[in-house]
Amino acid sequence: MTINRRELADFLRCSRDRLRPQDVGLPAGPRRRAPGLRREEVAQLAGMSADYYIRLEQARGPQPSPQMLSALARAVRLSTDERDHLYLLAGHRPPAGRTAGDHVSPGLLHLLDQLPTTPAQVLSDLGDVLAQNSLARALLGGVCTVSEHGRNVVWRWFTDPTVRSAYPLAEHEHYSRVHVADLRAATGRRAGDPAAVRLVERLREASAEFGALWDLHEVAVRRHSRMRVLHAVIGSVELDCQVLLAPEGDQRLVLFTPPPGTDSASRLALLDVVGTEQFTSA
Repeated sequence: MTINRRELADFLRCSRDRLRPQDVGLPAGPRRRAPGLRREEVAQLAGMSADYYIRLEQARGPQPSPQMLSALARAVRLSTDERDHLYLLAGHRPPAGRTAGDHVSPGLLHLLDQLPTTPAQVLSDLGDVLAQNSLARALLGGVCTVSEHGRNVVWRWFTDPTVRSAYPLAEHEHYSRVHVADLRAATGRRAGDPAAVRLVERLREASAEFGALWDLHEVAVRRHSRMRVLHAVIGSVELDCQVLLAPEGDQRLVLFTPPPGTDSASRLALLDVVGTEQFTSA
């Protein structure tokens, strides 16, 4: 299969023009000549450079990888049929059937956007961040959506020291066990799934800590917990993490809410202002 650069560029441009900033949780802002998203905003939502995305829309970019196409499909809110069309235009076969934990329904994405004052993410059962609203991005940071396992919270926890620096040192062991036990439950449901096998194999190769915890064979689906985040702007913020499972069981909506009696709500309100300004300027 070969890439159809001209048709791919046109489809991306039309898909971007159909969206309004508020459709993806962004402020409309002043000085917009057209109602659609800016190219830079699509690139930011997809986790890629603006230059790369602009070249795709100009029909002169390289062939996008399947991982990049998946990120673009989420960024511009494509339906399953539209996502498959995107893959074909880019010279790739569409994912077979409904890929578990990969394509987020427009309804779930719409729900995500209706939570402007609550950090929220959509995760796969393996821990891939499939979508998040602007406040979650400001609180927890963006993720690489185009490299292998770059958007996976378990992989980043065990391989990227900067991720752990955002959490109290005394709680690192607890979070490690929570991540591993939840992943163990997911791989049990996905017995023989190549994506799950590959993730575990790479984690065992990269982290001795993960390997030791994996060998304990602890199993526990993460449904709710209390956590503390050490944020560079708003300081230490305590949050209740509530996990809501989708009917299929391979995706989950994760809400981070301030516990009653704490100042977390006011800190999140400050972050809402600061985070939105940073995202818009970026």
